[in-house]
Amino acid sequence: MALAEKLSISVADYLQGELVSDIKHEYINGDVYAMAGAKRSHNIISMNLSGLVFSHLRGTPCRVFNSDMKVNIQTAQDDCFFYPDLHITCSATDTAEHYNSQPKLIIEVLSDTTERYDRAEKFHHYRKLSSLEEYVLIAQDTQRVECYSRDNQWDLRLYQAGDRAVLQSIGLELAVAEIYEGIAFDDVA
Repeated sequence: MALAEKLSISVADYLQGELVSDIKHEYINGDVYAMAGAKRSHNIISMNLSGLVFSHLRGTPCRVFNSDMKVNIQTAQDDCFFYPDLHITCSATDTAEHYNSQPKLIIEVLSDTTERYDRAEKFHHYRKLSSLEEYVLIAQDTQRVECYSRDNQWDLRLYQAGDRAVLQSIGLELAVAEIYEGIAFDDVA
């Protein structure tokens, strides 16, 4: 029995396909992966963060992008495109029409289906970005914010309900409750 040949697509074909596709795909070294939809709490958290970060950065050269804008990671070994839930770029030269390649901060809202991937593979790739100062993971089933910063050798700073989270890369301190505003949690003892 013959094995099926694995076919990879070029970056140019991937980018062209994304312009006409009804669903988003991430690209890792020629392989393309469809992305799943998100739950209500995921969207609420993303929108809360987007508004808070946008207001904080207003009047600065930094720009906030949501999950419709890709991040490109290009090294000698890798060429990847991901759709983070939120990312911030402050570089005047990061101006490609459909992706950024110099994010300062990347935020992912965790879900059951993506948590392992966001913690491991994506984080592995994101750390290759020399511009990246901070990676933040936000739980959606409990009030938990995990911040990993390059300055701290990517060690964890954990914030939970009642805490004030600090996004060092953009100089923002905010109540964890603000991130989760509008979400009711089932507190079961």
